[in-house]
Amino acid sequence: MRIAVTYDNGDIFQHFGKTEKFKLYDVDNGEITARYVVDTNGSGHGALAGFLRSVNADAVICGGIGNGAKVALAEEGIELYAGVSGSADAAAEALAAGRLSYDPDAECDHHEHHGDDCGHDHCEDHNCKGN
Repeated sequence: MRIAVTYDNGDIFQHFGKTEKFKLYDVDNGEITARYVVDTNGSGHGALAGFLRSVNADAVICGGIGNGAKVALAEEGIELYAGVSGSADAAAEALAAGRLSYDPDAECDHHEHHGDDCGHDHCEDHNCKGN
């Protein structure tokens, strides 16, 4: 299994669609066997699902996420664990061990209010739930 976590300076980046990096974790028998950071190369919002598929991600951990991205991840067969904050490493380790606490209803709905490119840098500046 490969877990992808939205990543910023050791923590889970809280705006899926604007993440510039993912930290990838390879998991075998509930243990993390490898971890490395990858750049999204400018991919954003819906394109991130294709990016995650290209790096063979099976699951993604993030903070806030819009409905369009949720649909795109589901279409790629990537499991979503949203509404998570804090340390990326700790979250990946918890998921690998089967004990990650997350919010399946976490959603970032600022796109409805501002459009896709509202100019804000952080999800918490918007109307996001589950952070």
